[in-house]
Amino acid sequence: MFPTKTDKARDELQGGQRTLSQRERALLLMADGRRSLRDFSPLFASPGEAEQALQGLLNRGYLHCPAADVPSAPAAPVDRIAEPPPAAASADHFDGKRSLATTRMFLFDICERMFVRRDPRFAQQMRDALREARDREAMLTIAALMLSEVEKSAGAERAESLRARIARLLPHASETVH
Repeated sequence: MFPTKTDKARDELQGGQRTLSQRERALLLMADGRRSLRDFSPLFASPGEAEQALQGLLNRGYLHCPAADVPSAPAAPVDRIAEPPPAAASADHFDGKRSLATTRMFLFDICERMFVRRDPRFAQQMRDALREARDREAMLTIAALMLSEVEKSAGAERAESLRARIARLLPHASETVH
């Protein structure tokens, strides 16, 4: 299944109109006819949740799917950003304050360095999503999308190093620092 946006989805993504959750909006941003359920799975805790959300957007008319065959075994989600790994010696030491603003800027930087030339459309989608992100959960969703693409293009080791850095920048769930 390779869903594409409908006019209703494009209207939802325009400024000022927000009726969907951040994850649903992220699904809409990614739905370009080239990505499948497998690509959406990192946004959710389980592959079943991704399929359910995708089906809900299809049923409500936000997405259209020319070929409605669903993969039987979607990839396992990659939601490992929640807590930082054990501290290790690194040349990239960060002593700053955790904040959403710092995390957002780091994700913008990743976007510019890794996607602008390789996939300008995806880069623009991620920029738009970052501008809309207002909380930790939204930032995690965008980071998971970006890291999924980084892993495809630059390998698991590079994605893991970025994941660790994001974990050091992002405020803990109990913090409300912006």
